Amino acid sequence: MKYEKEIARRRTFAIISHPDAGKTTLTEKLLLFGGAIQVAGAVKSNKIKKHATSDFMEIERQRGISVATSVMSFEYKNILVNLLDTPGHKDFAEDTYRTLTAVDSVILVIDSVNGVEEQTRRLMEVCRMRDTPVIVFINKMDRDGKYPFDLVDEIEKELNIQLHPLSWPINMGKEFKGVYNLYDKSLLLFTPNQKSDEDNSLQIPDIYDKLLDEKVGERDVKQLREDVELLEGVYGALDKEDYRAGKVAPVFFGSAVNNFGVKELLDTFIQIAPEPLGRDTDKRYVDPQEDKFTGFIFKIHANLDPRHRDRIAFLRVCSGKFQRNTFYKHTRIDKDLRFSNPYSFMAREKEIIEDAYPGDVVGLFDTGQFKIGDTLTQGEMMQFTGIPTFSPEIFKELVNKDPMKTKQLEKGISQLTDEGVAQLFTQHGGNRKIIGCVGELQFEVIQYRLLQEYGASCAFMPLSFYKACWITGDKKKLEDFVRFKQQNIMTDKDGNLVYLAQSEWFLNTERQNNPDIEFHFTSEFKTQKNN
Repeated sequence: MKYEKEIARRRTFAIISHPDAGKTTLTEKLLLFGGAIQVAGAVKSNKIKKHATSDFMEIERQRGISVATSVMSFEYKNILVNLLDTPGHKDFAEDTYRTLTAVDSVILVIDSVNGVEEQTRRLMEVCRMRDTPVIVFINKMDRDGKYPFDLVDEIEKELNIQLHPLSWPINMGKEFKGVYNLYDKSLLLFTPNQKSDEDNSLQIPDIYDKLLDEKVGERDVKQLREDVELLEGVYGALDKEDYRAGKVAPVFFGSAVNNFGVKELLDTFIQIAPEPLGRDTDKRYVDPQEDKFTGFIFKIHANLDPRHRDRIAFLRVCSGKFQRNTFYKHTRIDKDLRFSNPYSFMAREKEIIEDAYPGDVVGLFDTGQFKIGDTLTQGEMMQFTGIPTFSPEIFKELVNKDPMKTKQLEKGISQLTDEGVAQLFTQHGGNRKIIGCVGELQFEVIQYRLLQEYGASCAFMPLSFYKACWITGDKKKLEDFVRFKQQNIMTDKDGNLVYLAQSEWFLNTERQNNPDIEFHFTSEFKTQKNN
């Protein structure tokens, strides 16, 4: 219980959404309130002048999308907020899934015009797998979209989660007048093209106060009172523990681009969001209040600064106190490592830190010793679980277009696949290299970064494989299977055997014909194998 105060003042969360719902814009507005940035960047398709703080890779600035998770820390009302901005594009979903293992709660951004979209559903499935607490921010209320009650019904039905509105809009689109905060009984008035501030925020403890009539108008105040009466009758007071258990999702309405409703979201978030939570390992549960340090790597990024060929591993502190220049056990390779320049992050800006506590995200210089999911401890041999690599969906052969740059290509593809943007499979007993990804855009990013960061030119040849499965089982049976299926057998970067199935029918047939061999669709089996 040594670090109780430090743990109590930390909140670590991710912002997730379907592309273009306003996630990066909301991120920037939160950073403005935290004083972490002075001016917001305007993200407008490919014509980005002041690019978003959280989108720091060159390809992100060109396309106007986030393709890698950014880590940002800031203080707000004496609470240290660790915010992880995730890629919205479905082709980079795996980076987002892994990021969700490193946070304690989530803010889900939904576009009021489009409602629930495909990527929103996929992300919520991951949140439900872990019972991650979710707050919903319904964005773009200044545009004509779906009616609030219809939106709430749609979200509950589509995402299979019970909502609890903590704010409620007065009209929408051109008629949008503001938001009534049900949580602290205040009214926030909206004026187009004007930032929200203290002047248009009114504390109204009684919704029947005549001041409300004066500010909102007779017709709209009548509707608001009916809505609030209905909402309070149906939902009552928020049960904070139900939210923290992932059973109920509080809802806020606003317009991130106008900085409207964001402060109310942030003020409530720091009050109700969970403090750093514990994590499971292959040996036991780790409580954040434990005295001894533990943490795990959830992300690796090569060439964060293109001028210096650096490689940063992002560590989530789970328990105890992380200290600079202290030796810690890297449990997978059973080696003690010391870090002289650990960093905290404000997107691309780095600051050397002396220590960090549960919930904090620390950047560690990596010389190639880390993989995603690796664990650091003060000596205890264990591995954090629940950070899987998923079976890819698209496969292409890597073709070297410049034999003179073979070494650069080998180094580049090795480092980039260590980051988890894709998986590298090498033909068993050969040199043929196959890249597996979740989405097409990942190949474009890899090609671009290989050329820009390593000077290596490559092409990708499409392959008609259906799925990659890690295979384990009886040694003799495995040897026979590998011999008969040589053309389809690869090894991953850790030397594990992988079977590439041509189709669902082939995969089902092989599973039926080989009952002594297990076919795994995520890399979680590696942790079980090591127990």
